[in-house]
Amino acid sequence: MAITRRDFLDGVALAVGAGVTPASLLVAGCSDKAGLAQGAAAYPPAATGLRGSHAGAFEVAHRLRDGETFDLSAKPVDEPVYDLVIVGSGISGLSAAWFWRKRNPAARILILDNHDDFGGHAKRNEFTISGKTLIGYGGTESLQSPKALFSPVANGLLKDLGVDIGRFETAFDRDHYPRRGMSRAVFFDKATFGTDRLVTGNPMASVADDLDPPRLNARPLANFLADFPLADAPKRQLLALYTEKRDFWPGEGPEVIAHRLDHMTYLEFLTRWWKVDAPVVACLRNDSCDFFAVGIDAVSANDAFRYGYPGFQGLALTLDAEARAEMQEPYIHHFPDGNASLARMLVRGLVPGIAPGHTMEDIVTAPFDYTRLDVDGSPVRIRQSATVVRVEQPGGHQGRGHLGGGQQPDGPVDVGYVKNGTLHRVQAKFCIMAGYNMMIPYIMPGLAADQAAVLRRNVKGPLTYTNVLLKNWQAWDRLKVHAVTSPSAFFSVAKLDYPVSLGEYRFSPDPAQPIVVHMVHVPTVPDAPADTDLATRYRMARMKLFGMTFADFEGPLRTQLAAMLGPGGFDADRDIAAITVNRWSHGYSYLPGPLYDQTDTVPFPEKLGRQRVGRVAIANSDAGWTAYTHAAIDQAWRAVQDLQEAQPA
Repeated sequence: MAITRRDFLDGVALAVGAGVTPASLLVAGCSDKAGLAQGAAAYPPAATGLRGSHAGAFEVAHRLRDGETFDLSAKPVDEPVYDLVIVGSGISGLSAAWFWRKRNPAARILILDNHDDFGGHAKRNEFTISGKTLIGYGGTESLQSPKALFSPVANGLLKDLGVDIGRFETAFDRDHYPRRGMSRAVFFDKATFGTDRLVTGNPMASVADDLDPPRLNARPLANFLADFPLADAPKRQLLALYTEKRDFWPGEGPEVIAHRLDHMTYLEFLTRWWKVDAPVVACLRNDSCDFFAVGIDAVSANDAFRYGYPGFQGLALTLDAEARAEMQEPYIHHFPDGNASLARMLVRGLVPGIAPGHTMEDIVTAPFDYTRLDVDGSPVRIRQSATVVRVEQPGGHQGRGHLGGGQQPDGPVDVGYVKNGTLHRVQAKFCIMAGYNMMIPYIMPGLAADQAAVLRRNVKGPLTYTNVLLKNWQAWDRLKVHAVTSPSAFFSVAKLDYPVSLGEYRFSPDPAQPIVVHMVHVPTVPDAPADTDLATRYRMARMKLFGMTFADFEGPLRTQLAAMLGPGGFDADRDIAAITVNRWSHGYSYLPGPLYDQTDTVPFPEKLGRQRVGRVAIANSDAGWTAYTHAAIDQAWRAVQDLQEAQPA
């Protein structure tokens, strides 16, 4: 019942074609097809409908995955040799270009990406209503605990871009919803609990929270739980789970207990040790979806402890100082479009004339001219809707080595990509793979078997971020709620936009004004056998997600919002103006852990996976095996370092 989140991003570079049909802005009613707002064909952030991994952004990659090969030998080289080709225009790919240009100001760089927009998972959604533009984040949400987690490299990039971390303390109005008497709530759906019920006054704080306890407008825990649509026995079990100190392994030290918890799921911890009944499990089953992209049946009990889930207060466990610092730092480092503003600042600095301004204030509303992304003669060119399908070096992929080890191939790197159904070939002195690491073995089939095997293990967790444009938020205000979690409804999270104002952009302070609502749906496989590993769960969930149409999201969205907010006067047909579903079939980077990977006995081989291969280096947050912005930046820096040190003196 805590609201959690996990930042995620990737320089996605796998498929081709916009594949969307122009349409007017979806006002009042919404189509079951992906739609484009007027003018969005030339400006992707304005697109509505089914976005994220949109139609046309994965089909060629799936052909590659399924065994199709692309022969470059007969293809002419289209352009003069680049100094660097980067595969992926997410934050890692863009950061790599930034770092390379700082060292080589005259370098010519080509960045290739499968989507029709840059930024990877740092996705910007725009809506226009009554002449006003509202902005939402369709992917990576915020800078997670930058004071505690960000390296000197990541902080240095933020400084270069003009990002002042302290500015968010005033840009994010943490008192906005609390001073209106609004709280968080839990919604119980009729299909699972026998009645539709919104229970307000949630006292559960989340890790790295944007609100501290005095701002929660919370009710006493016992009173809050008393309103749950449960029988008395499960209510007592829930209260005990949050309040009682039970030591299941007296006399055992923290390391032994942590080892036990590493090797059981949180579901097992609840049912075997706390012996809670099914209704209690139903209340908690999806609490982990937003953060881990799986339910509590696939999250280790030790991870549940580290991220603040209940039931551990009686055990001899403590967080180390670094973990406490991360969890205690307020979650307020948020641009209105999430970390898409970082991507936009990087592009503005790399591509001449694409957008005016130079500050974190003016980036939010700066107009971007997408026609300038790929202009002949520009020092940095960003080519969208281009699937990279082949990367080859003279003599194959020999020369694998880290930090300059191994003999370098003579001659440029060949890069093949598909755009508008046509295979193209370009060459570069060096290449950085900043897209999904799991796809690299398909793009570079000559990789050493051990490195390819590690890269293939990075199976990513699927999830969706949906932004809903409402004509007003009066129903929320009447019910005095601003964020709602649901243990079993289709969307596990629904929350009003963060109250952030930067530059000329202002959030919606008046309930009579339009607002963006952020909703999360994570496909899971709760009926999978208990011994199903995490990668298999992700694959099974992804197949579910790929089978869903826009209508499969729109219907449950309207039904759930009506059930939640109907008592406050909400009418879905009247109040919903537009919907954008950001489908991330390959979302969170795989996070290794002893529950599935035996990392407590055998070190995880992440360094092998990201080793330089001749003139090709590997970036992306995947290379750090974690789904965070700072990891994407750090891995970009490391990849550039690898190639710089590989160059002959």
